[in-house]
Amino acid sequence: MPTASPKVILVDNHTLFRTSLSRLLRERRIAVVGEAMLGAEALNLAAEAQPDVAVVDLDLPGMSGIEVTHRLAASVPRVRVLVLTVIAEESAVVDALMAGARSYLLKEASIDQVVEAIYATARGDSMISPRIAAPLVGRLRHVPETESPLESAQLTSREREVLELVARGLDNAEIAEALQLSQHTVKNHVSSILGKLQVENRIQAAVRAARGGLI
Repeated sequence: MPTASPKVILVDNHTLFRTSLSRLLRERRIAVVGEAMLGAEALNLAAEAQPDVAVVDLDLPGMSGIEVTHRLAASVPRVRVLVLTVIAEESAVVDALMAGARSYLLKEASIDQVVEAIYATARGDSMISPRIAAPLVGRLRHVPETESPLESAQLTSREREVLELVARGLDNAEIAEALQLSQHTVKNHVSSILGKLQVENRIQAAVRAARGGLI
């Protein structure tokens, strides 16, 4: 992880969860620069605080978390959104990603996973909970490919193995353990995959590969 701590705002109307998460993040030296219970508050807070990451629940009263995500992408584009919610429905995941969310975690995630996702999201990378990653990629396999064919991507056999695990939602440490590789080697493979697929992050790689029949 980088040494510089990302600046984060928390958007969740469940006070106990939000305050507990704020405390746990601060203990791990994540700079929580503000909290909001409502969408309108979140937009004003983001414009004022200019955080690196907004951690947003989807189940908000009034303006939904998806609408908040969409408006943040339009009005404060430097802020990257990490959805943290109990909602696991595929339609919600797709809607959130289409609205501009970089990452999507379920609230069952450990605090270490949330911290990792915050750092990844701040970098412009993506994380998605494994429980929703596999069904989502499975559905995308049946979406007709509308982009250029992927035969020219020329992934190595090892890169295909790594890509398959990325699509299942595994992080670099889990991939390293599964394939008995170092995390540095896995990171290099992921970077190579993103370059060959001409995408910016892990979720885009999984979508592109599923639609192109690579996994």
